[in-house]
Amino acid sequence: MSPSARCLLIHPIGGMFSISRCCEAPVSLVRSIPRLATVGLVATAACAYDARMPSQPTEPAAAARGPQFASVATRGGTAASHRHIVSFKGSVPADFAAQVAALGGKVLWVSPGSGLAAVRGLQGSAAAKLAGKQGIQAVEADALLALDVPRLAMDATAEGGGVASNAAPAAAVRYSRQWNMRAVQADVAWSHGFLGSDAVSIFMLDSGIDYLHADLLGRVDLTRSVDLLDTLYVPVVNANGDTVIVRFVEADTVRHYFPDRLPFTDLFFHGTHTAATVSSNAARTAGVTSRTKLVAVKVCAYINDCPFSSILNGVIYAADNGADVINLSVGGAFTKAGNGRFVGLINKVFNYARSKGVTTVVSAGNEGIDLDHNGNTYQTFCDTPAVICVAATGPTTDATGLTIASGPWTDVDAPAFYTNFGRSAIDVAAPGGNGSFGPDLSPPASRDVFVWAACSQTSLYLHEVFGFFCNPINIVGARGTSMSAPHVAGTAALLVSILGRNPSQIKARIQQTADNVAGNGTTPFYGKGRLNVARAIGAIP
Repeated sequence: MSPSARCLLIHPIGGMFSISRCCEAPVSLVRSIPRLATVGLVATAACAYDARMPSQPTEPAAAARGPQFASVATRGGTAASHRHIVSFKGSVPADFAAQVAALGGKVLWVSPGSGLAAVRGLQGSAAAKLAGKQGIQAVEADALLALDVPRLAMDATAEGGGVASNAAPAAAVRYSRQWNMRAVQADVAWSHGFLGSDAVSIFMLDSGIDYLHADLLGRVDLTRSVDLLDTLYVPVVNANGDTVIVRFVEADTVRHYFPDRLPFTDLFFHGTHTAATVSSNAARTAGVTSRTKLVAVKVCAYINDCPFSSILNGVIYAADNGADVINLSVGGAFTKAGNGRFVGLINKVFNYARSKGVTTVVSAGNEGIDLDHNGNTYQTFCDTPAVICVAATGPTTDATGLTIASGPWTDVDAPAFYTNFGRSAIDVAAPGGNGSFGPDLSPPASRDVFVWAACSQTSLYLHEVFGFFCNPINIVGARGTSMSAPHVAGTAALLVSILGRNPSQIKARIQQTADNVAGNGTTPFYGKGRLNVARAIGAIP
């Protein structure tokens, strides 16, 4: 991109988070290119720092942007979401709900298996009083995470229709755009009959799923899918410029705008995109698998607030309801100092899932941070031992750019400029989309390369950005480590049918069979290498 085309704006998300973005074009459809509408939304890291160039100065510490937790039992913190997470010394006290109610609160959920619970409505000293009750180990203030909102592109055409091709995913109408599936040799796995199994379930902890999109129709288990957000209290700026706390219930928004939809439909876009990357009917775009069962676990609201308590509850819910694999393309960072208990909570929950045979795949994050040298910060959820942490790769240019986005592409396995990295954290890398900086290329070539997948028909966010609602066959292009993690989650689902529900073996197989695109051993941007689906499942040596 040319320097003159870049600018900086602040885009508010849900009132609480203001995210700096670079913009290369007005936030509108690109009318001069009828087949592809593109909007300029790029995370701050893309503007200020290219992770692949260590000579550049790094960004401010991640902790400055991440959620801040505090143990109310010792420091009297206030929960940003009006919620608290409770851990027990042993079994859950029989009168726990009554104790919470007597202090003016309400129990949101209790997990005897993990020894945790979440409550809301504790005001003033109530949380500290609860922490002093018999059988209570600690009461932690909850916090809100946010999904990274990547640069997006829209394919709003209906050309070619959309007929399911589960048995031959490469027949998807827009498969020509899917450099990502060819990069990891998913197409070779399909040709050998590895399409996934309806008996294997991947729980998508995200913003929900549009279960009526052509690529997802019949792929989502509507019985086990669930909205775990409950009531949120979020700060917004009113007409007078004052910040006030308002009550928000996403399920009410679904009922208001989409009364015929179930509560876990996707009002954002993120969950639908990641889900269709894992498993798709291949009507418009292919997924890594085409027969794996998806379960929507809504832990992020379309206002881009993801309560930490909902995420932990989602992991527990998945473990208790038959998940084989969890995909969690959300995270952040917080300071380790003073938050040792919270680190313990995270490890406890993810270890609980692993003990139940669940493989958990997480995204590395898009801040361009060296996780080997991130000081006093804890990166959720890559610093959690019981996960597979995935960095992002992708081409630096697309010769057909904003026309048909079908290549040829340059340097398909290049580290993404935004990806977090570090030998101690990254387990494997996978396609997430990419870009490059420099002079404008001759049209139609572009420096922006996306991962394409299903567009949620119920996305209020995309309606605001693009000015229309997607139809059942529209797809959207996005980039980020959120997009790379589902490639690994889909591969893990294939391996469940081969290795069984064994997280350690599945992780080892994925790492051992990855392509050493940056040399042998463990490397900062690739971990053990770039994912190879076909080799992982034994389709090729």
